[in-house]
Amino acid sequence: MRVWRGAKRAPGHLVLIAISFLALMPLLYMFSTSLQPLSQILKGTQLIPNPPTLDAYGFVLTRMAFLTYLKNTLIITLGVLVGSFLSNTLAAYGFARFRFPGREIVMGALLSTLMLPGVVRLVPTYILFLKLGWMNTFLPLIVPAWFGSAFFIFLLRQFFRGLPEELFDAARIDGANELTTLFRIVIPLAKPVLATMLIFSAQGTWNDFMGPLLYLKKANLRTLALGLYAFRSEPQGVPSWNNLMAGAVLMVLPVLVLFVLFQRYFIEGISVSGIKG
Repeated sequence: MRVWRGAKRAPGHLVLIAISFLALMPLLYMFSTSLQPLSQILKGTQLIPNPPTLDAYGFVLTRMAFLTYLKNTLIITLGVLVGSFLSNTLAAYGFARFRFPGREIVMGALLSTLMLPGVVRLVPTYILFLKLGWMNTFLPLIVPAWFGSAFFIFLLRQFFRGLPEELFDAARIDGANELTTLFRIVIPLAKPVLATMLIFSAQGTWNDFMGPLLYLKKANLRTLALGLYAFRSEPQGVPSWNNLMAGAVLMVLPVLVLFVLFQRYFIEGISVSGIKG
């Protein structure tokens, strides 16, 4: 019986494996290219390095100011994560637990901003930060996260509204105020949805190219995405594909590690955040 059930599921499993392989192909090709010398890549005769070499990684770490770009990216990402955690958590808790006139109208107006394309806000935001004198600083890339995100506020609000009312009644009986209830009761229960929010924030900030391109003009302020773009060609104009791919692998690696470590929380957060409308 079990063999029959396994045979019935085999075609579906094969399809999933094939789709997964296709999704992984760009990553595998990037890693393979980073282990080949440029002459072998230009020939285009083989995908498997023969023999593999780590010269491209050494070149990236010594010639590309990779550690400087890594430090800048980490500073921006950590600033965004702290701001995203505080602003979105507090705002979502307020929308979920406090009843005030016009609450649903304000929430609807907040969600309506999701319909506004980012390119529409690009020029006004750039002019604002230019007037504030924030060019060539990390502030334009960090400060917006401290004012919340409509998507993350909605995600957290849905989870908070699904928590049993008895938890809050017990906290009030024990004399806990709203902040104590939030940080000692609600947040520990919200680890999956908070992990989902932080993974999305970290990935978006880590891979952001447009923001640093607009606001960071100095070479010593570049992020990894901007540094790879600036390093895309040799002086003679021939792209060093192995060096570029090695830099891309080093850039992607922390995001992959982050997702693997928090994968369980990520999937659980997506599944439980919409249990109550």
